[in-house]
Parts: sequence; structure tokens; C-alpha cells
Amino acid sequence: MSKEKQPIFRVIFHNQGQIYELYARHIYQSDLWGFLEIEELIFGERSQMLVDPSEEKLKTQFDGVARSFIPLQAIVRIDEVERIGQAKISEAKGGNIMAFPMPPQPGS
Repeated sequence: MSKEKQPIFRVIFHNQGQIYELYARHIYQSDLWGFLEIEELIFGERSQMLVDPSEEKLKTQFDGVARSFIPLQAIVRIDEVERIGQAKISEAKGGNIMAFPMPPQPGS
């Protein structure tokens, strides 16, 4: 019986003025309306000689997290990839990405 290779997903999303790029084994629509769930986050091997500070920050930030819920409007892109890349955080620059219009909140 051959074990089928599990897919790897690259999830790119906005969070507090920054762009997060994470790799995960499982992504799916959450039971919480308006959220995407990502599970089994994947980070690079710690045996590397060079250490990327943004990847280390992500490892620390998501240490012990079994599942993360990301608002759908924060998602920029999801790709199924062949291999794991480097997880990173970068500054969101004013480009051609615009937030999805949302209805006004009650009381505003």
C-alpha cells in the first residue's frame, strides 16, 4: 500500500499591516463563519546554518498553535506547492491589492 504524498499549501494573508506567508498541510473553511482554518503549520529545518529572523519570529508566534483561524478578507492568496518554502513576514506596501469592501458596521 503506497502512501499518497500530502499536499503542501502556501497561505499568504494580511495581519496588522504586515504580510504573512505560511506553509500548512491542511486548510479548509471553518465552522466559524467568515474564517479559514489552517492546521499543521510547516517551518524549515532548524539545522540550517543561516537563520532568518522573520521565520524565527513566526515559529515563536505560532509555537504550540494546533489550528489558526484567519479571516477570509485577510487572505491574499493560497497556492498548492511542490515543496516547502521559507515562511516569512514582510511589510505591506501600498500596491494594487485592495481589501474586499465590507458593509458598514452597526452604530458607526
